[in-house]
Amino acid sequence: MSSPGAMRDDERLRRVEAVTDATLSRLDASDMLDELLERVRDLLGTDTATILMLDPHARQLVATAAKGLEDEVRYGVRIPVGGGFAGRVAATRQPVVLSDVTPDSVLNPILLEQGIRSLLGVPIFAAGEVIGVLHVGTYTPRQFASEDIQLLQLAADRAGTAGQIRARKLEQTAALALQRSLLPAQLPELAGLATAARYVPGHEFGIGGDWYDMFTLPSGWTGVVIGDVSGHGLASAVVMGRIRSALRAYALVADDPGQVLSMLDRKVRHFEAGNLTTALYAMISPDRATIYLSSAGHLAPVLAVPGRATAPVEAPVDTPLGAGRLDGVRRTTVVDFPAGALLLLYTDGLVERRDQVIDIGIKALAGIVEPADPDDLCNRIISRLGIERPIDDVAILAIRRNAVAGGAASRHPGPHDHH
Repeated sequence: MSSPGAMRDDERLRRVEAVTDATLSRLDASDMLDELLERVRDLLGTDTATILMLDPHARQLVATAAKGLEDEVRYGVRIPVGGGFAGRVAATRQPVVLSDVTPDSVLNPILLEQGIRSLLGVPIFAAGEVIGVLHVGTYTPRQFASEDIQLLQLAADRAGTAGQIRARKLEQTAALALQRSLLPAQLPELAGLATAARYVPGHEFGIGGDWYDMFTLPSGWTGVVIGDVSGHGLASAVVMGRIRSALRAYALVADDPGQVLSMLDRKVRHFEAGNLTTALYAMISPDRATIYLSSAGHLAPVLAVPGRATAPVEAPVDTPLGAGRLDGVRRTTVVDFPAGALLLLYTDGLVERRDQVIDIGIKALAGIVEPADPDDLCNRIISRLGIERPIDDVAILAIRRNAVAGGAASRHPGPHDHH
């Protein structure tokens, strides 16, 4: 016959297994939280179990899942960190026990309306940071034991994993939707030009601050952009989207790439302060023979001309957007674009490696770029430079001027002449 101590050990083991059960991991994140709360309520013999996740921007705890206190989730209850019972748990990063719930000890009126008499709450951690609070309550007075606290903390650790997964999925879904709306689904078909582009994410969200764009202007010129907002994920993508839209607007009112980037610089300084952004804006003439371009801290594009050595375009690189002096002049360079030539614009993730200077990567790229089919060239660059799984986002835009049958194309006026 087993001893009472052994029975207690068996019961303790059963309770621990109930909240660390591997089958929980196979559930969807929100289902896992629901199931976890049901088990916690059953194991601790409480009437309610609630999870509040931290909104880091508002510094508030938001009711996310509940058993016995469903109204808390339905009404989207928010508790400031440091305020009330749950706020104290988050602020102190320690378990908090309320043996006697009073109006002074809680902020959430639903707890009082429901008649909760005792509460136990523990912080939910992820990577050492508090990301939420898990609390249980009873309708009758209860003295929670240290064993109850340990079990609830164990459950909170599982909730932390589920909360992270849920947050990551939400951000990933939003980021991918944003990417689809911001990067051209397909490049415009333009007379005299063949084009191709690639975007290779350097991290799990599949979106960051790298972008490319191509559009026809009312003047008949073609605008071409490549840019890079520092950082990853949804925040960088949102900034990138705003900068992309602004550049398109300025491209309609200014007829010189340096002027467009100067206007964009003012916008970034005022509305996007703190975001390091590089961009290169180019305009291709209607006859395709000339390119005007200006760089705001961005790497020079590579130009491949039949019968000549491939090399980066010789053009001055001005300060990134939002950096340096506001009244600094942004320079525009005029580049010949012979028939059959190919221009490759790219972001630094293509040529930057942790263990070498960037010049080596640029030289390797120049050794691959040739005036070939843009689509084939993009595929070759990705396979030869080993960026199927890059450490940074990579955007590539290849533009080839089609060979012209017969004589040379007639000259079109430059951007300053076409009014």
